[in-house]
Amino acid sequence: AEEPEGRRGRGPRPGPAPGSPAGRAVGEGSPGGSGRRVFSPAGEFREFSRRQLRDMERLFRQYDAGKDGFIDLMELKLMMEKLGAPQTHLGLKNMIKEVDEDLDSKLSFREFLLIFRKAAAGELQEDSGLHALARLSEIDVSTEGVKGAKNFFEAKAQAINEASRFEEEIKAEQEEKKKQAEELKQRKAAFKELQSNFTQ
Repeated sequence: AEEPEGRRGRGPRPGPAPGSPAGRAVGEGSPGGSGRRVFSPAGEFREFSRRQLRDMERLFRQYDAGKDGFIDLMELKLMMEKLGAPQTHLGLKNMIKEVDEDLDSKLSFREFLLIFRKAAAGELQEDSGLHALARLSEIDVSTEGVKGAKNFFEAKAQAINEASRFEEEIKAEQEEKKKQAEELKQRKAAFKELQSNFTQ
């Protein structure tokens, strides 16, 4: 039983604390889980808003019945049935295979997010199970997340616009702070010069 020991020895604990940041609490599916870099959904999946990532994490946790940080074949089967798009055994295996980067035949949270990245980029076949999963999860992970956008793809474009607007606001704030610091420096220099004129 060396494989499970190395795989889960230091991995995420079942039932992470509520409100913990996405990714640190949910399994990453990286073998050997020791001192490797921590998966940060907000850092890696910048196309999604924080609210969307929280909604996706909530959806992931909802169907991670074993609370082990992974959605296995049976949990995926249940998820697809509840979403109203039941799949065959082979269909479910193919769904996992399409995003299973570490080939462990189950979905980590990162691999789960890949489904939505591929859907947003139009990389999923319309008749595939993953496409159905992304489309049927739309209410949970995109509509609310980006203020009622009509469909997932509009939501994606809006999320990118909001992200770039957010970055522009941060840059504008930083520029304003630099400008204020520069003005303060100039005022101090002018004051010192004025002061030296009085002391002569």
